[in-house]
Amino acid sequence: MRKLIATVFNYSLDGLLADEDTDFWKFCFDLPENREPDDPAHLDFLRSAYAHVMGRTSYESIGASMTTATDHPFSGILNAGRKVVFSRTLTTADWAHTTIAAGDTTEEVDKLRQGGDGHIIVWGGVSLWRSLMRLDLIDELHVSMFPYVAGEGTRLFDGVPRSYQLDLVSSAPSSSGIVELRYRRHR
Repeated sequence: MRKLIATVFNYSLDGLLADEDTDFWKFCFDLPENREPDDPAHLDFLRSAYAHVMGRTSYESIGASMTTATDHPFSGILNAGRKVVFSRTLTTADWAHTTIAAGDTTEEVDKLRQGGDGHIIVWGGVSLWRSLMRLDLIDELHVSMFPYVAGEGTRLFDGVPRSYQLDLVSSAPSSSGIVELRYRRHR
């Protein structure tokens, strides 16, 4: 059975996501060492995914940038990869290799998990992450923790279960101080 792995990029020490037009957003994207996602192991992780899952807002944002920014390390992987967008309002998906999952979230995830080994990457957004956590569908959580106290931004873990135990799988610091954390859902 395939694992569902939620990825969280641009996460601050005080537990906030980098919202656009904040100082934390600028920190994440203006410094070259923070915006060059070309780690070979990470690219292999993305490339080997069975599917890339997104909510509607993330799908529209990521799709718009990846189909035009062909020099980005993720663009070739995402443009060629299988994508599933979870949305009850989206009726068409123009990004190649994309299907829309509009049914029951648990049933849709169960369908994706069937058929073999490997992993499914959840890119976001926040509503989808929270929904998957409430339904206890996430197997692993990969967090890119930035050396930054943001003070403003979106709290990822608002509105999720009060108790959600995770086991640390690994932690790897980068030269720029970003720590890549991997947690597995404690079952």
